[in-house]
Parts: sequence; structure tokens; C-alpha cells
Amino acid sequence: MTSTPETSARTFTTIGVIGLGTMGAGIAEVFARHGFAVVGVEQGEESLERGRQHLANSTDRAVKREKLTEAEQAELLGRITFTTSLEDLRDADFVIEAVVESLATKKAIFTELDSIVSGEAILATNTSSLSVTEISTANSSPGRVIGVHFFNPAPVQNLVEIVRTVVTEPAVLDDVKGLVAQLGKSPVVCGDKAGFIANTLLFGYLNHAASMFEGRYASREDIDAAMRFGCGYPMGPLALLDLIGLDTAYEILETMYRQGRDRLHAPTPILKQMVMAGLLGRKTGRGFYTYEGPDSPVVVDDDKTPSADEQPQLRHDIKQVGVVGTGTMASGIVEVFAKAGYDVLYVGRSADKVAGVTATITKSFDKQIQRGKATEEAKAEVLARVSGSTSLDDLASVDLVVEAIAEDLAVKTTLFENLDEICKPGAILATTTSSLPIIAMAKVTSRPQDVVGMHFFNPATVMKLVEVVSTVATSEDVTETTRALCAKVGKVAVSCGDRAGFIVNALLFPYLNDAVKMLEAHYATADDIDLAMKQGCALPMGPFELLDVVGNDVSLAIQRELYLEFREPGFAPAPLLEHLVTAGYLGRKTKRGFRDYSRR
Repeated sequence: MTSTPETSARTFTTIGVIGLGTMGAGIAEVFARHGFAVVGVEQGEESLERGRQHLANSTDRAVKREKLTEAEQAELLGRITFTTSLEDLRDADFVIEAVVESLATKKAIFTELDSIVSGEAILATNTSSLSVTEISTANSSPGRVIGVHFFNPAPVQNLVEIVRTVVTEPAVLDDVKGLVAQLGKSPVVCGDKAGFIANTLLFGYLNHAASMFEGRYASREDIDAAMRFGCGYPMGPLALLDLIGLDTAYEILETMYRQGRDRLHAPTPILKQMVMAGLLGRKTGRGFYTYEGPDSPVVVDDDKTPSADEQPQLRHDIKQVGVVGTGTMASGIVEVFAKAGYDVLYVGRSADKVAGVTATITKSFDKQIQRGKATEEAKAEVLARVSGSTSLDDLASVDLVVEAIAEDLAVKTTLFENLDEICKPGAILATTTSSLPIIAMAKVTSRPQDVVGMHFFNPATVMKLVEVVSTVATSEDVTETTRALCAKVGKVAVSCGDRAGFIVNALLFPYLNDAVKMLEAHYATADDIDLAMKQGCALPMGPFELLDVVGNDVSLAIQRELYLEFREPGFAPAPLLEHLVTAGYLGRKTKRGFRDYSRR
């Protein structure tokens, strides 16, 4: 096989931007900032003036924040020529359109460009959901057409998805990757599939959250709080839908569903109803939440907002707390309750394990003391409230027991049978299970009304979220007391019903599973998918980073539970995930997962 000599990267000087709405004006600004001559095209004088205003406002903000000097602003704006004629793009080396998401409109532009620009010019579309291949057919040279999807606001967001079609010339792809890198952006390359990387993974998750709300499984506040405090996401899914615009979200999901026929992308009916009612989110002042006015980010109370009178109260007197277990989660829960002023009695299987909990809490405090976040006095006070035992019988006097033992239903049900006999009448029995049915533990007791899920997140001392899970038998007093107790120990409680995954795992793991399927289909690399979700969606970790931290075996077990519970074909575990687990590639704990950690 003969090797072809490397050609030097193409030099771009003049950039054409068609459409100067928020996105187009942002793209024009990015290119002008990096020294390119930009020709901005709009349909008419009024639209052109609006585009000028977008650029003036955006660069004014940059000057106020001292990101640009006034001289640099004048120089930047001086590099942009404004016109209403596509003919003025004749000297452009690279043209990108950012017009309305209409296939007919975009194709008409690409047809017209054929007779205007040189045969060497590269033509790009900023579409977020339409087929780049179909758009390219409107040009006599489809090989020079490529998707270059900037994220909004373009001057701020670093991610750019570069979308290759089956006919995109390799040199065009390389040149565009180089051009995007010149802009200081992070390019990720993917194939031409509706939604590309970020939207495909993001909108499946958003749609699922809207469906969860529609089914009244949890309140909008609890769904959003669960993902913010349980996963560290910058926004909850329903607030994010309001920001994106429900009409935009509906259109993207509809396009993705039409192309892929994946039921998880079929817009949940409430989205269509809200769009038809004009409840589009922030831009209309009303969506899942109500805002101060159109385009305002300020949420105001409405008929769905919980009133101050509805704040949960302690309906049961909780003075002493019992914890069963001595692992990381159990030790963290003991520390949380003791720090909040509760006397805690924990039970382990051996004296060594019992001593280990005190050692763990002592070590945790020593670290905090070193950082100036705790004192020796506080440590002594907390340790004085904590006592350990190897006998479950010692839990006879506690008001609440939290079990944090192995995720094994047979072991847990046996424990609940014992606790039912040992604990006094009225004591609340709580489980920290993340995936097992709580009703199965409740039914082996004579007090199913007093059994509740109290799902802490790891590490319990740091993570703010607790999912309070009620079964069909749990009394309202017990649910309310558990929520109030979470607030007293400094946690954010969210309420939901007893079904697989609760809120967080039910939304998180199908998204992770979709990412594995995307990798399995060779649609994009693990690095590009992780980068797309971190930079395009501001998530703290990419899906493959997270899977390797959680453990692929744990992830597979949760995904299987979700599939068995909901019988949703899209929830079937990705074969690649199963193969990695079979091979023993479980993630960081085995030094091999989606990535190899043995040399790191």
C-alpha cells in the first residue's frame, strides 16, 4: 500500500456567515475575534440591523467584563461586513449557514451558493438536528459540505461537533478540524445522525424526565433537585427544557424519532400539549415553571409551588438513630446523624468491623481538622454520640433504623424480619437500597406502614441528596418525618415511589447505556463523546469517565433492573457493556474499563 504525501493545511482568510440571529451572530463574532474577515448575510435590512445589534450587545458585555478592550471591540466589529446579498460571498473560503431549522430553506441556500463561491470553498451547516447528507445533495459538490455545529452562546461554548457525511472529502474534514482548533474550540467528529452526539444523549434524558413528571411520579422540583444534587448537574432537566424552549425540544425529538425510530426519542405527549398551549418555557414566561416575564430567568411561585405551610414536619419523635452496617455508606450515615446532634448506635458483624467505623469517622474528622473545617472539640462531641455493637438486639430502643448492608434481597429481608421483632412499635425501618424493591422488605414485617426508602448517595458525608422512597404501604406520617429528618441533618430530600431506579438512576443509567450504544456503533470515540457531554452540556463527567468510576458491573446490574421493571426495549443493556463485565473490565477498580488505567 503506497502512502500519499501529506498536504499542508489549507489557509482560510474570508468566512461567510449566513443568518445573523443569536447563533449566527455568535459564530461571526468568534471568527472575527480570531482575525478572520467575516461577511455576514441576512435576508433584509431589518434582520441585518438585528444581527448588528446582537454583535454590538455581545461585545459590549465582553468589554464590561474586561474580556475585550474598546479598541479590540472596534477592531473585531471592523472585520465584519454586513450584507443582504449572497453574491458578496464570492471570495469566501468557508461559508457556514445558521438560518432557521428548515430543510427546504437550507437546501435553497446551498443550491444558490453553487454558482457564487469558488469550487474550492468549503460549505458548512450549523444544523443541530437535520440531515447534513440531505442538505449536501442541494450542492453539485456534496463532498465539500460538512456539518459544523456550534453550541449557544458560540463565543462562550467551547464544543463544536463536526459532522461528516458518507461523501464528505477527508481533506475537507481535516481542514475544518484545523479551522475549528484555530478558533480555540474543542472539535469532536461524528457521523450524520439526527442529534449528533450531545443532543442524541441529552434529549433522550430530557424526554424521560418530562415523561416522569407527566406520570406524576415526582414533582418538577424533586426531579430537578435530584439531578442537581445527586449528579452534580448544573441544571435540572425540566428547568433546562424551559431554557432550551419546549418547541425547540419537541422539534429536535421529533426529528430524531423520525430518523432513528427509537421510542425513547418519541416526544412525550405533555411536550406537544404545552407547545400547543404556548407554554414554551422562559421565552414565553411559562413552561414547566413560571417566570417573572418572557425571557426572564427568575422563577416565581405558581399553583404547583409547594407552600411554606407544606414544609415536612417530624410526625414521629426521633431521638436515637440505629444504623446496620459498617461499610463506607454506613460509616458516612453514622457520621451525618451524629454531626447533626443525634445519638447513633450502629451494629456490625464483628468487633473489628465495629471498631472500623469509629476509625473511619476519626480519619474523616482528622482530614477536616487539617483543612480547618472542623475542630478537635467537634470531633470529640461527635464520637461521644456514637456507639457500636455486634448485637441487633441493642436496637430495641432506637426511633429509626437505617440499614446499609449488601445489595442482596435475601439478606435484607432476613434483616427486616429481625428488626421487626426487635424494634419498638412506631420505630421507622429505613433501607438505603438503590435498586431493590422496598415493598419486598416491608411485606416481611408486621409494620409495612413504617418501612421507607432512604437512599443516600456516596459519599454520604458530602452528597446532599437523599431519595425518600414510599411504597404503596408507607404511611404519609413516615414519609413526612423522613423528609423532615433529612432537612435536619442538612440533606436535600426528594420524594418518589418504589420503582426501579427511583429518580436519579432511572434518568442517569439509560443515558449512560445510550452512550455505550453510540460507542458500540462506532459513531464517535469515547473521548469525543465524553468531551461533547462535558463541554456541550456542562456535565461534571463524561459518560465513560462516570461508568468507569461507578463500575461497569454495578451499571450493568442497575440497567438490567430498569429493563426488567419497565420492559422498555431501549433500556436493554448495551451488549458492549455486558462484554466488558464478562471480560472483567469493570472500570477503575480493576484498572481497566472503557479506558486502561494500569499505566496512569
